[in-house]
Amino acid sequence: MKIYLAGHRGMVGAAILRQLEGRKKGGEELELVTRTHAELDLTYQAAVRAFLQAERPDAVILAAAKVGGIQANNIYPADFIYGNLMMEANVVHQSFEAGVKRLLFLGSSCIYPKEAPQPMAEEALLTGTLESTNEPYAIAKIAGIKLCESYNRQHGTDYRSVMPTNLYGPGDNFHPENSHVLPALIRRFHEAAEEGREEVVIWGTGTPRREFLHVDDMAAASLFVLDLPRDQYEVNTRPMLSHINVGCGEDISILELAQLVARITGFEGRIVTDSSKPDGTMRKLMDVSRLMNMGWAPEIGLENGIEKTYRWFLDNVGSARL
Repeated sequence: MKIYLAGHRGMVGAAILRQLEGRKKGGEELELVTRTHAELDLTYQAAVRAFLQAERPDAVILAAAKVGGIQANNIYPADFIYGNLMMEANVVHQSFEAGVKRLLFLGSSCIYPKEAPQPMAEEALLTGTLESTNEPYAIAKIAGIKLCESYNRQHGTDYRSVMPTNLYGPGDNFHPENSHVLPALIRRFHEAAEEGREEVVIWGTGTPRREFLHVDDMAAASLFVLDLPRDQYEVNTRPMLSHINVGCGEDISILELAQLVARITGFEGRIVTDSSKPDGTMRKLMDVSRLMNMGWAPEIGLENGIEKTYRWFLDNVGSARL
């Protein structure tokens, strides 16, 4: 089986590549095709067409995306909506033109309305107003889902979508200003422990709750969904509501998370909350019953996952995104 993996250098794409390479070493007949952004610009239609016509893979995994934090989304909204729309449209359409029957599109939990009932089920899509901070990016990700569904409905393809919760793990962005909450905490507590600081201040009251999934579990779930027999996938989804949430189904308060990270990094000082800073959404949890009913469950617990990620951070502190 020939698989084209787009985005193999990103955190999720790299995790999927590791698992596919492991399967190949285990004797599975796989031909894995990757291209860097320098080798293939997915926003350039002619290049994507030429590449897919030449390679003609059996399956495509679209893990490539233009991503960034709140600040980047606010400053460059046009870049985020244009870049992601073009990537999705080019890869989906040119995959169809090249006769690709199976495709997996990776989205984001930001597709759901900001006031969606918790936990967020797949049915919450398009039922309310999106979070304004990353609305252009979310619109692009929703379009990716609808591209897959529309090609399935019109052309009989088998293009599927998965929507992950907050991910963390090897290859994450540990920058102090524009990283997500968990890698940011890992870096801050690591530095505080190294410098012998007496306290670490965390934004807000510490009461908001978030869900976290290790990227290796996300990779496993992605391949699980890609490999599902078509009849099993279709009986658990609907033609116009076919995306599948991926998460662990459990959340943790930011303060509890900080305490866990402090313990793992060896920080022995005080954790201070700063209630003058905004808390943001109080709870964001995915309803993952659809995926779990199909037979998948995560294997990496949060504490174990953070320990693994911290070891990776220490081993790669010279080359990690800091």
